[in-house]
Amino acid sequence: MRVISGSARGRRLKSLEGNDVRPTTNKVKEAVFSAIQFDIEGRRFLDLFAGSGQMGIEALSRGAKNALFIDGSDRAIKILNENLKATGLEASAKVVRSDALSYITQTSNIFDIAFLDPPYAEGLLEKALYATADKMSDFGIIICEHPPEVALPDEVKGFSVFKRYRYGKINVTTYKKEN
Repeated sequence: MRVISGSARGRRLKSLEGNDVRPTTNKVKEAVFSAIQFDIEGRRFLDLFAGSGQMGIEALSRGAKNALFIDGSDRAIKILNENLKATGLEASAKVVRSDALSYITQTSNIFDIAFLDPPYAEGLLEKALYATADKMSDFGIIICEHPPEVALPDEVKGFSVFKRYRYGKINVTTYKKEN
C-alpha cells in the first residue's frame, strides 16, 4: 500500500496481516478520492474502523484539516501510529483505541467526511451509518465500503445516496446531506 497523492505521495504504508484483514484496494481508494477530491481541503475526516489508517492518511495527505482514527484493535493502533509517523502526518491526526460504535454514539465531535469500512461478517455497517449521520456537518459526506450483498438504504437521517460504485467484490456507497 502507498499514499496515492498529496504531501505524503508515494510513501509506503504498513498493512495488518491475517485472514480477517481486508485493506481497501488502491483501485477503490483512488476512486473514492477522485469522487471527493474537491471536498477534502480543510475538512475534518473520520476514519471509523480505521485498521492501518490508509484512508484517513490519504485524506490528510490531500489537505484535510485533521483526521480522527478509531479502531478497537491493539495491532491496528500500532500499525496506524507507525504509518502516521512514516508519513509525517501525526500532528493532524488523533488515534483512539475504542469500539467504533460506542465511540461514534458518545462523541460530541462533528465531521465533514466519514469513511466506514467495518468488518463485513459482523453486520455493523448500517448501525455505524445511522450513528455517524448524527455526527456530520451540514455539508457532510459519508462513504461506506461494503460487500455487494449488503443493501444500504437510499436515505439516512437527512443524507441521501449520491453515488453507488462497484469494484469487483467491493461496493462503495456515498451519501451527501440533502439541501
